Amino acid sequence: MGNCWPSAARVDNKSFSTNRTSTPGTSKNISSGGEFSGSSVGGDSLLSGTSGIRDFSFPNGQILPTPNLRIYSFSELKSATKNFKNDTVLGEGGFGKVYKGVIDDKNNGGGQVVAVKKLNPESMQGVEEWQSEVDFLGRLSHPNLVKLLGYCLEDQELLLVYEYMQKGSLENHIFRKGSFQPLTWGARLRIILGAARGLAFLHSAEKEIIYRDFKASNILLDGNYIPKLSDFGLARHGPEGSASHVTTRVIGTYGYAAPEYVSTGHLYVKSDVYGFGVVLLEMMTGLRALDPNRPTGQHNLVDWLKPSLTDRRKLKRIMDPRLEGQYSVKGAIQAAELTLKCLGTEPRMRPPMKEVVESLEQIEALKGRTTKESTTSMHTRHVHHHTHHRSPLHPKYGSTSTNTVAQTLK
Repeated sequence: MGNCWPSAARVDNKSFSTNRTSTPGTSKNISSGGEFSGSSVGGDSLLSGTSGIRDFSFPNGQILPTPNLRIYSFSELKSATKNFKNDTVLGEGGFGKVYKGVIDDKNNGGGQVVAVKKLNPESMQGVEEWQSEVDFLGRLSHPNLVKLLGYCLEDQELLLVYEYMQKGSLENHIFRKGSFQPLTWGARLRIILGAARGLAFLHSAEKEIIYRDFKASNILLDGNYIPKLSDFGLARHGPEGSASHVTTRVIGTYGYAAPEYVSTGHLYVKSDVYGFGVVLLEMMTGLRALDPNRPTGQHNLVDWLKPSLTDRRKLKRIMDPRLEGQYSVKGAIQAAELTLKCLGTEPRMRPPMKEVVESLEQIEALKGRTTKESTTSMHTRHVHHHTHHRSPLHPKYGSTSTNTVAQTLK
């Protein structure tokens, strides 16, 4: 296998700059000029600038001193994906396409299903992202981070090989891409809690890691719906010493990026917490962070619905009607309160992710009365006042969950 880099994309220890577009979706991507400090790739070894390796108080979580990755040949990955056939494509982003493949595994008497991300040869951003993924994911190990199995660096080809996540992205399940059944309230809490643990693990490092692109499409689910953060192309180390932030070019996804980052380029560890709050709001409402098809004034989910999180009557109306009232009333109120904290306008107002994890664990443990049970009780006492209500936020589903919007949350 060759290790020749394209002349225009040779990597050394110096800073280099390129543009990046994150995984496309309904949300728009943002990018502006700036610098990124890369680490070296030489031969088959990968060196990282991360220091201060230590043991963390997270189950099964650790940072390895050096990447532990398999090196794949291009011919091996070409065969695994049937010559990168279109019908094996799982998704596509700024880096390139992701394919489903099967790697021959003679030791286990069969094949290993994997996801293969292949750099678009015309991409000007891929080298930086490829290297960032190898440098971070190659050394990070946690149950809620997707596992990078290896890479291919051969002539003009750059590829990454990941564990295959059978259930796809959280985005697909929340917004009904494909033939997915609506996630229950309990399933949503377990998924967002797992994602929070993964993010908290990154923030707990002695040299903090800022994920920088927390969104529903980057949360992948395995066969047991265990969530794992993916796509570390934008990840970078946080501030050092007494510094509160790092200054960098603005890249990420509109609707999820924290306001201070978008306006100034100042990136804080708690900029990630803002993005988490946006996904938590999406999970509660079943609505996208950005949707230009909504009426004027409602395109940005946070701007539109953040005020409703402080009003129990309005909160009940904005909950995803596909839940059909099957969620803890107290849990929904506490989730709204947590969302508000995460969406604080200033970084110092937002809770650390460790605190977010603790709050979500408490919410998940609640076994209180559901809104459906609450409205059934009210209906029994006031049957002669029974009327149907349609949610203005979800008109398509309002008729299937009329009782959900009929009463005030307790």
